[in-house]
This record gives sequence, structure tokens and C-alpha cells, in this order.
Amino acid sequence: MKKRKKLSLNVLFEDNHIIAVEKTAGMLVHGDETGDRTLQDHVKTYIKKKYNKPGDVFLGVIHRLDRPVSGVTIFARTSKALTRMNALIKDREITKEYLALVSKRPLEIKGLLTHYIVKDTKRNFSHIYDKMKNGAKKALLRYEMVGQISGYVLMRINLETGRPHQIRVQMKRIGCHIIGDVKYGYEFGNVDKSICLHCSKMSFIHPIKKDRITIKLKPPKNDFWDIFIGNY
Repeated sequence: MKKRKKLSLNVLFEDNHIIAVEKTAGMLVHGDETGDRTLQDHVKTYIKKKYNKPGDVFLGVIHRLDRPVSGVTIFARTSKALTRMNALIKDREITKEYLALVSKRPLEIKGLLTHYIVKDTKRNFSHIYDKMKNGAKKALLRYEMVGQISGYVLMRINLETGRPHQIRVQMKRIGCHIIGDVKYGYEFGNVDKSICLHCSKMSFIHPIKKDRITIKLKPPKNDFWDIFIGNY
């Protein structure tokens, strides 16, 4: 029997109500049909050991990052915090900023993208349209080109809605494929099966204490991100 590989958990913020950690590319946020151990499992284990908690630990998923995406991930430690954080998401009061490396410059260096997305749950694939379709949900994001080095373009993206694979399909729609994202049209996959999309910042009013919390995280070190780290 193979031993489970120990995960070094990078805790970015923690109190009695919420906990923010780094999600590495390849890690599931919560359980799916694969049965693989998840980030939620690891955080539960961390809390259980740190606070010597008996029995199961409550840990609510506030938002999800796709498996090949890295970045800031937040969980609720109480049902009250989960309910209030979900309300903030519904009211678009949580700022989520991403960095993406894409295959070419957009026609406009910054703008607002509006599309309509239909999720194919069987194939785990999102279809995107310029006009409303039956069963589609409106998808909004703002982007800004930050720089270009060695043929790669760095984009800063702010999500205004949270649709399945939203950034990935909207970038594809404007011809700016995310590096490594073969699922949505990029030519080559990254060696580690990641894609160059990273949740770099989340900002919100604390659900209980009511002060503003801003959590930042630099992209992981790899051959693609390293081109830009230190330059922007």
C-alpha cells in the first residue's frame, strides 16, 4: 500500500470563523467522482490536529478553483460564517482577482467581457455564446493586459460572476488561450498538468468582525510564471 504524500499546507489567513490557504494546481478543492483526497480534507486535518478537536470538523466550501488552477482558497469554519460569505458572493461583494498567462495580446488592452455560459456536466465542459441561450448564465469579467515577455501575455482579471470555467472559456472566446489549457484549445499541456491561471487576491468584509480582509498570493514558481515574477 502506498503511503499518502504529506501536504505542506500554506495558511494565508486564519481565525475562528474563516481560513484561507494556498491551493496548488492539481489539487481538488472538494470531493468528486475520483475519490481523490481534497484540499478540504487537508484543511480539516490541519484544524483537527492544531486545535485537538474530537470528531468531524465543520469546514464549508466558500468558492471553488478548477483542479489545474492555483491560488487563494477560503473555507468557512462555522455555519454562520458560511451563510454570510455565501451572501457576500451572491451580492458580488467579494473581489476576486486572477493572473493569467495567455497566448496572445487581446485586441483591446483592457475591457469588460459579457458572454453566456452553458455547463455540460457530463463532459465537465463549458460552452460559451455571445447571445443568451436557453439554460445559459450571464458571465461578466474585467481584464487588463499587464505586460508581454517572450511571446506570453500577462493578464489581470477580475471576476464579476462565478460561472464554471468562466475565465478559461472567456479568454478562449477572445482568442487569448490560457497557457497549458488544452481543454479549451491551447496547443500544449504543461508538464505538471497545471494551467497558467492563478487566484492572486481576494478582498471582502469579514463576515463576523466586519473589517476588510485582503489576502494576496504570488503565482507558483515554474518556467512560465518565472518569466514575469520580478518584472510586474
